[in-house]
Amino acid sequence: MLRLGLCCKFYDEPVKFRTATAKYTGRFDRSEQLMRLSLLCLENARSLLKSIEYCRSNNIGCFRVNSRILPLKTHPDIGYALSDLPGSEEIKAVLSQCRKKAVKFDIRLSFHPDQFILLSSHKTEVVRKSIEELDYQAEIGALIGADVINIHGGGAYGDKASALKRLSGTLEQLKKGVRERLTLENDDRVYTPADLLPFCKEHDVPLVYDVHHHRCLPDKMSVRQATKLALKTWNREPLFHVSSPRYGWSRNHSCWHSDYIDVKDFPDEWKKLDITVEVEAKAKELAVKKLYRDLSLNLYKKQKSGLLK
Repeated sequence: MLRLGLCCKFYDEPVKFRTATAKYTGRFDRSEQLMRLSLLCLENARSLLKSIEYCRSNNIGCFRVNSRILPLKTHPDIGYALSDLPGSEEIKAVLSQCRKKAVKFDIRLSFHPDQFILLSSHKTEVVRKSIEELDYQAEIGALIGADVINIHGGGAYGDKASALKRLSGTLEQLKKGVRERLTLENDDRVYTPADLLPFCKEHDVPLVYDVHHHRCLPDKMSVRQATKLALKTWNREPLFHVSSPRYGWSRNHSCWHSDYIDVKDFPDEWKKLDITVEVEAKAKELAVKKLYRDLSLNLYKKQKSGLLK
């Protein structure tokens, strides 16, 4: 089964995830801060429930959860524990409903934290804050049943080997809930699949293979080779990424994501696999539904021509 995934939010559907700024929230006393944050968290939990129900109704098999579903959770001044919030039990109850519905409807849930997560940094404070953020997402991941927290390799800092060695050391500091969900993704500027695959194999970290990034930052591996090796890093259903360049492959800024996926950018190697493919496209649910239609039409044409066995 090929499972397509929707990332974080909607284009047309009236399902919204709210956030807050530290500047605005900091104007209030602590009691008022927690009350306001509690209302936002509850609203976001309910929006996640609606998102899961939408995915089920539209045959979308995966939803990437916004990392800020609990706004300002790890902020150094305004951060809080879920139990600090008034009405925390109601928030947890809705998140528990999300887990139950995701299991019932077979909707996979994942996280993809912002790029400030740097586990290979030279700076101890940066690594500490990164781990704190991952702890938070693993906490929510456990509540809702998300099985992936995906991050990039981070910077090379002039020496990839040393950076990956530091990353290896940081892995040993991670809590079990983070470690069992953590995945690495090849990016479009620093780490190719060839850079990360040996590390992933050695440290038992699944590789989220991003084919667009691989095309932007190629190595000696083909898409077929990278796919085959990435699949072997997973002990559960593999998760990959697909996107298309906003202005095409022949122009500058080919790393920028387009509104929709050009079906020619979807690897033939993936079409018969039992995998999740998160669709990174600006048009969100419209792009996912269009890709489903385009893939079906494409496969149908091949069947009619006798090319698909």
